[in-house]
Amino acid sequence: MFLNWLVLALVFGYPQQESSKTEEQAAAQRQASILFERHRHEAIRMNELAAHISSEADARVFVDAVADMFADSLPPPWATRGIRERIAHAEYEAVSEPLRLIPEQRIVDVWNKYVREIGASEEAVVTAAEIHSMRDAAFAVGQVMWTRGTNQSAWTMPNYFAVGEDGKVAEGCRAVEALRVIYDLDRIFDNLRSARERLRKGIVASDAIKKSLENTSTNQKTTTRLFLRIDTNPLRPAEYKYVHEHGADHLIQLVVMLAEELFPGNQQASSKAR
Repeated sequence: MFLNWLVLALVFGYPQQESSKTEEQAAAQRQASILFERHRHEAIRMNELAAHISSEADARVFVDAVADMFADSLPPPWATRGIRERIAHAEYEAVSEPLRLIPEQRIVDVWNKYVREIGASEEAVVTAAEIHSMRDAAFAVGQVMWTRGTNQSAWTMPNYFAVGEDGKVAEGCRAVEALRVIYDLDRIFDNLRSARERLRKGIVASDAIKKSLENTSTNQKTTTRLFLRIDTNPLRPAEYKYVHEHGADHLIQLVVMLAEELFPGNQQASSKAR
């Protein structure tokens, strides 16, 4: 009897299970496609907001849109009105007056203070040149993807970068762009390692990409490779240890303090908004 059941299962059961699995996969793909399109349209809207900031209220709308998109992954402090007001004020100042861009050195100082406070390794300590190389690559790659329509997302939208007259990233950052730099340092540490490698070889990513595009025929086929890498981010063990020894609330307080150093302007308005 068992043998007969096994034969029936092999003959009829597997195709039915495969069909069910295929239907589930198709449903998942449809859902993913819907979410992708929703994210793309929201990114396009945010990119337009970033390009048309003419008041602090406009900057607040932009900052709120970014915060809402990443609400599930942002730490609690970024949900407070006070922090958003600080970021929006800094964003408007950077847009309205290039001299008020956030200096790369300020990002370096704030980040390195965080690294040393949590006890991370010296590998996590950065320089202004490394920050600039990261920004240069992020803007150049994102701009190509965005304009070609191959990837229009919050990670590739070009209008929130501070750009100089030469069409490259400026020496300072807009506020939301500064947050992107901090995010990359904390979550995508390989971007920093890549920047260091480019600096060592004397490569400017934007120049290399421009040259590559000029030399690439529009009919030339391109290939994509997927690499699986083990996370060796030196921040993770340090952050886990810090939370274990001091508690999550203490880490949040540290982040808030550093955010206030990164965005020091409009302190009176920020204190009223809390």
